Amino acid sequence: MAKARVAVMLSGTGTTMMSLLYASRLPDCPYEIVLVASNRADAGGLKVAAAEGIATFAHSHKGLSREAHEAIMHAELVKAGADYVALCGYMRILSASFVEKWAGRMLNTHPSLLPKYKGLDTHQRALDAGDGHGGCTVHLVTPELDDGPILGQIPVAILPGDTAETLGQRVLYAEYQLYSRMLAAYVGRERDPEWIIARVNELALALPETDARSSHGSPGWRVGGEKTGKFFAYVSVHHHGEDAVALLVKTSGPDEMAALIAAEPDLYYRPAYYGAAGWIALRLDRPGVDWDHVAQWLARSWRAVAPKRLTKLMAAADEF
Repeated sequence: MAKARVAVMLSGTGTTMMSLLYASRLPDCPYEIVLVASNRADAGGLKVAAAEGIATFAHSHKGLSREAHEAIMHAELVKAGADYVALCGYMRILSASFVEKWAGRMLNTHPSLLPKYKGLDTHQRALDAGDGHGGCTVHLVTPELDDGPILGQIPVAILPGDTAETLGQRVLYAEYQLYSRMLAAYVGRERDPEWIIARVNELALALPETDARSSHGSPGWRVGGEKTGKFFAYVSVHHHGEDAVALLVKTSGPDEMAALIAAEPDLYYRPAYYGAAGWIALRLDRPGVDWDHVAQWLARSWRAVAPKRLTKLMAAADEF
């Protein structure tokens, strides 16, 4: 199964990047590092990445507007085929527009137990406050600094006589452990059938008059009521020997199904059990699933079987 493709952005020595890189070399790791990018050509992390066979890119931000420099960096991330971005000591504040391009796909590590001590000087602030612990946090990146959803934390005890430097060194060791595990867990959820089914369930039940019900051992979703309801979607979990977790939805017929599969064979396939009836399968156990696209297919399949009283209301709403 394909691994999630992760690009790293850094500005310094790259020790945190190394913790992600070497963890990625373990056989069960669900991600691989495909690019290490920096705003500094002399960043030590670039040399390490290059020696390890990882593609690198550097472009100074000096003399450029923030937007112009971010456009250059974003283009390289896209060129590398990155599914996710891991910030590893990237010493530039990112604009809201850049962050939004990677919403839900950009992670960062911060040397405090967020929401405590956002920003700089975190260890000294913990010492000055008389805290019993410092620590580190891995979180998703949002436009507000150090404020994204928390994926994991490790508390680090403050010892008598600690300085910001001594505490910071132990917190760094904790970060090396935490970041690689949280990154693996976060990208690995895309392979988890339970997570995939829950995500589809959320989208399917957002449509009018739907309910969830299994059929032939597969999770399914119906529209139209208890007695007359019709299925408009299923999730197939390796059924009939298929090497995929996939969403099954209705097409207009065999011709459309064949055209879709021919155009994007990595995304679509003909399901063994339902294909003869014009259903198509969309692979969901892969990195970078476009869930808006999945929602559109669910809505389309819903319309194909929903009672006319419901489709008329939706058609009328679409006109406004």
